[in-house]
Formats: sequence, structure tokens, C-alpha cells
Amino acid sequence: MMSYDKNNIFAKILRKEIPCNKIFENDHVLSFYDLNPQKKIHALVIPKGEYINLDDFNSRASDKEIVALNKALTEVSKILGISTENGKGFRALTNVGDHGGQEVPHLHFHIFGGEKVGKMVE
Repeated sequence: MMSYDKNNIFAKILRKEIPCNKIFENDHVLSFYDLNPQKKIHALVIPKGEYINLDDFNSRASDKEIVALNKALTEVSKILGISTENGKGFRALTNVGDHGGQEVPHLHFHIFGGEKVGKMVE
């Protein structure tokens, strides 16, 4: 496994070197709007810890961090009005590694909604 790159864009956002349009934050998680939205609503949810991808996160994160990230996905969808509780649903997606299409080497989930998302993969 490669080592964590402290200069990736999400690490810089967590250090407040780059601003973000914040949606939600707690001790373990930060969520903000994607700067290049692919759908009507496109948010990102990231752990505050230095985790490269979902494999890295699930093998090294504490149970508290894992629960916090999972709960944040639903909390953010509620804030955005797209949860099944207050909207019509959403897609939560994370890319892992080269074949998974991961571009930023910090675990991040995309939350897409506000319209029909379409096919699973192209």
C-alpha cells in the first residue's frame, strides 16, 4: 500500500489551507459541496483521519471513526433534503484505487442526488 500523501487537496482542505463550502462537520468527518458537480446535488464526505481509500480506512480506522463516517453519509443526505426520509434518495459512491477510478488519494464518498442518478457504471 502506498503511503498517505499529505499534500492531496482534501488534506489541504482539512488543514484549512483551501476553503470549502461546508455542509456538515463533527470530530471525525467533514462534508462539503463538490467544486465540479456531476449532478444537481453533489457533496463529498471525508474522514478527518489520514486514510487513502476504503480498504485503508476499514483496516486502520477506529470503530468510532467507521461509525461516524457511515452515520455522516445519512446525516448529510438529510441536510441536503435527499434522504429517503425527506427526499427521493441518493447515491453514495467511493472509488478505490486505479481500476476503481480514484483520483484523490484520501478516502472520500460522493453523494449524488436531487435528480435521477442513472446507471450504476458506464
